[in-house]
Amino acid sequence: MYDIGLEAFLAKEHKKYKKLRLGVVCNQASVDKKLRHIRDSIMDKKLGLTVTCFIGPQHGIRGEKQDNMVESDDFTDPKFKIPVFSLYGKSREPWPEMLDLVDAFVIDLMDVGTRIYTFMYTMANCMRAAARTGKKVVILDRANPIDGLTTEGNVLDPKYASFVGQFPLCTRHGMTMGELALLFNDAFGIGCDLDIIRLRRWKRASYGDESGRDWVPPSPNIPGFLSALTFPGCVHFEGTNVSEGRGTTRPFEWIGAPFIDPDKLGSRLNAMKLPGVYFRPIFFQPTYQKGKDEVCGGVHIHVTDRRRFNSFRTGIQTLAAIAELWPKDLKWKKPPYEYEHEKLPIDLISGTSLLRENIEKGTIDAFEEIAAKELARFRKLRKEYLIY
Repeated sequence: MYDIGLEAFLAKEHKKYKKLRLGVVCNQASVDKKLRHIRDSIMDKKLGLTVTCFIGPQHGIRGEKQDNMVESDDFTDPKFKIPVFSLYGKSREPWPEMLDLVDAFVIDLMDVGTRIYTFMYTMANCMRAAARTGKKVVILDRANPIDGLTTEGNVLDPKYASFVGQFPLCTRHGMTMGELALLFNDAFGIGCDLDIIRLRRWKRASYGDESGRDWVPPSPNIPGFLSALTFPGCVHFEGTNVSEGRGTTRPFEWIGAPFIDPDKLGSRLNAMKLPGVYFRPIFFQPTYQKGKDEVCGGVHIHVTDRRRFNSFRTGIQTLAAIAELWPKDLKWKKPPYEYEHEKLPIDLISGTSLLRENIEKGTIDAFEEIAAKELARFRKLRKEYLIY
């Protein structure tokens, strides 16, 4: 079992920060190998640290909030009697009251390896605030749960930047939070005082379910490793009227809608022979969100070979197939989405209008060609910021 940044911090690295007032950015998944939460471990009097506040990302510091629910529930920690702030509420960047309390942000958040996930942007916003005010940022690094080698997808067009995509990254980036912080700080010009508490003995080719660690859901709809693995492709369904499986036991693995014939969709997708995946026809009934209390027909995305499976391509080909088979029924979701009120959610999620426009034209071949070229360029930039 490898050691995460939190464990290295608690063992030794914390000594560097004894003279600083610390604001700890964390959520329910910020635990060590024994499942002890950072809230308890970092407040251990034996460490001699001064923690002045806890700070939570999207879904809340306790992880109870569903997607796109703006939290405004700052409160006082009942055990330690210090403020708990939300960076997915009245502001997504630290504000003066918060900044006055801290000399350094200690960030311990688990990413899911996909550009379309807000925790890395909460980290980036803390980095920007730190750069403006002379604060330090300390990243307690965590492994990428869907491996640190594989990269997939298109690169975000800055015209479609949002809180689900601030920087021109590819969809599945294959980087750790610490590596992303280095990339943001240098290549994208944040320029804060940055420390990375590194992983130890981690292998880039490993997956989250191979680590020997219990999986703690980083957000409500990533309940297990497989949801994280299928997320880079199936997250695109958030921009449509097709259910991505929220409200079921298999979010981002079950895709469907009341108008879909499961056998017809499964046959079409399996005929494509996409590597490492089988599409099993299913029916399901979500308990909330799209399709609530309706019977949806669709497919269960079974990953049969994770090293050959391309989540991004699987997701967009599934979306394109549904658009082709049920063109009058598939609809693009309307704004707002993640604080954005003008652009279509599908364009913000994909980081471009090209995917949607190509689907509307009846083929995504041109989009996939463009994405492949963008991905090749991003891989060259990415290499400069890999630390393992």
